[in-house]
Amino acid sequence: MTEHQEQPRTLRFHSEWSRIVPEGTSVRKIADGFQFTEGPIWDREQAKLYFSDIPANRIYSWDSRDGLQLFREPSGNSNGLTLDRSGRLLACEHGNRRVSITDDDGRIRTLVESFGGKRLNSPNDIVVKSDGMIYFTDPPYGLSDPSEQEQPCQGVYRLNPDSSELELLYEGLHRPNGLAFSPDESILYVNDSSTQDLFAFDVTAEGTLSHYRLFARMDSTVGAGGPDGMKVDTEGNVYATGPGGIWVYNPAGEALGVLLVPEPAANLGWGGADRRTLYITANTSVYAADLSIPGISVMRSKDREGTV
Repeated sequence: MTEHQEQPRTLRFHSEWSRIVPEGTSVRKIADGFQFTEGPIWDREQAKLYFSDIPANRIYSWDSRDGLQLFREPSGNSNGLTLDRSGRLLACEHGNRRVSITDDDGRIRTLVESFGGKRLNSPNDIVVKSDGMIYFTDPPYGLSDPSEQEQPCQGVYRLNPDSSELELLYEGLHRPNGLAFSPDESILYVNDSSTQDLFAFDVTAEGTLSHYRLFARMDSTVGAGGPDGMKVDTEGNVYATGPGGIWVYNPAGEALGVLLVPEPAANLGWGGADRRTLYITANTSVYAADLSIPGISVMRSKDREGTV
């Protein structure tokens, strides 16, 4: 179930590309044989990558020493994963239509599963701000029948994990999916997987969203795939899954290039000791590539380096 297959192909659109993606960079396959992989998150303390296989109802872990291990089954058909500021695993569970947390004792409990007295659609992707607030998207992809949808919109939400207060921040996107903060958390990027568009919001001092605008539009002729997962590096460059692989944009929204992936990419996450390894979940496989600029770290209460 593990092999090292390199695909040394990229598309370069801008002179800055080679500073971010070194010449000859290849994606390498680290594991395969899955049904549909998603939600990669690196736990620095454990030096492990966690990711979901949504249809298989499993969460796996992977590291360079022990390889692939089954971490959790059932997973609630988990999709996006991240860690909170204490290092606890947060999961967007399609099957259970909730956001869950795994406590230090291993107990899994619901953080939120409804809004306005109605069940959530199917929480999809998730990010934690440095103040501990949880932001997530809620398209209906996990619903087996459209009649199961109770929410009147596909929202971008903010959850206070201490009070369990849930706030609908934006309801104007058709299929909100991946989301990521800029390094200073002044911008929240959210994409719409029903189009080829990435959007940006200003984040107010209170943590709400304002000044909605188009950040970038992808070229669908490049290959298979579309906007899904997103991450940001320490210089503010935005990395997003899209047609052909991983698209990289500078903070002005200019496309720098595409790291081509053999399968349609669904999500991505930074890892490794220096956070320069980009892990990519792509349909039936997981890939990795070594890049030049560190990614923004997952926030810990004792480690104030950044956000997801």
